[in-house]
Amino acid sequence: MDNIKVVAVDAMGGDNAPVEIVKGCVEAVKEREDIKVLLVGLADVVQAELTKYTYPTDRIEVVPASQVIETAEPPVMAIRKKKDSSIVVALKLVKEGKVDGFVSAGSSGAVLVGGQVIVGKIKGVERAPLAPLIPTKKGVSLLIDCGANVDARSSHLVQFARMGSIYMEHVVGIPNPKVAIVNIGAEEEKGNALVKETYPLLKECKDINFIGSIEARDIPSGQADVIVCEAFVGNVILKLYEGLSSTLIGVIKTGLMSTLRSKIGAALALPALKNTLKAFDASAYGGAPLLGLKGLVVKTHGSSKAKEIKNSIIQCVSFKEQDISGKIQANICVGDKTE
Repeated sequence: MDNIKVVAVDAMGGDNAPVEIVKGCVEAVKEREDIKVLLVGLADVVQAELTKYTYPTDRIEVVPASQVIETAEPPVMAIRKKKDSSIVVALKLVKEGKVDGFVSAGSSGAVLVGGQVIVGKIKGVERAPLAPLIPTKKGVSLLIDCGANVDARSSHLVQFARMGSIYMEHVVGIPNPKVAIVNIGAEEEKGNALVKETYPLLKECKDINFIGSIEARDIPSGQADVIVCEAFVGNVILKLYEGLSSTLIGVIKTGLMSTLRSKIGAALALPALKNTLKAFDASAYGGAPLLGLKGLVVKTHGSSKAKEIKNSIIQCVSFKEQDISGKIQANICVGDKTE
């Protein structure tokens, strides 16, 4: 196929590597004929795992990498010293234009540092944020930043808002997405120094649909499509979101199975309940792209199973087809000139 997209995947990254990683790659190429996967990692280990499956062999290739960056390693040092690690080798493939995207469930720090150092930022982009999609009552919202820039400045948050708007419009398909900044109240004068400084700048942006502040309790209802914050706040929101979702699902399941009457009711409600709970399954939305880079880098949870790996790979296709990097570059340059 002429329009086939090639995605490099870190076969050694994450709590469930290489078993779930390889399984997710196989599922991706079986589901989509326009995808080819390069599994980067310890060749013997990856090949042994692949023998468990039947798959189109012309669309999964193993790229050898003799080293593995562990989660506890200092990211900068690991990127410098382990040049033949699965993360570094894959990032170089992105830089050289040999792949359309890279997916990793490995060391977040190494992926973030390597993405910015090896792949490089788009000219004009000050910081590259991590931007996961989170489920809401109305569908999904983009949380930006959720872990890459804990010392962000107001100018960074303004760029996050622009990049997030482009992503939601062109990848998710939401026209003129609503943008809000995370705050402790709806009033403009509330918030810490960073929020107070950023708020008026976002109001002045003509290229985004800024609706003001959003409190954390209003995020699940889907009041905003793009939720802007610095990484410390974003990561806390994301982790609480994930923990609360899984806890509620567990509590609901336990309650439904507690008595004979509830079990009968559960049997009747099960089809509708499954659909509802499915909508709040974060793994269905893939990983978090590191926006603002010259190439596509997607970070998935360290605990990712095959489903999230598969969806992250498929996510890369939409991202590439919509030329999000090109649109971000054009928008950032135009936006900066008008300020």
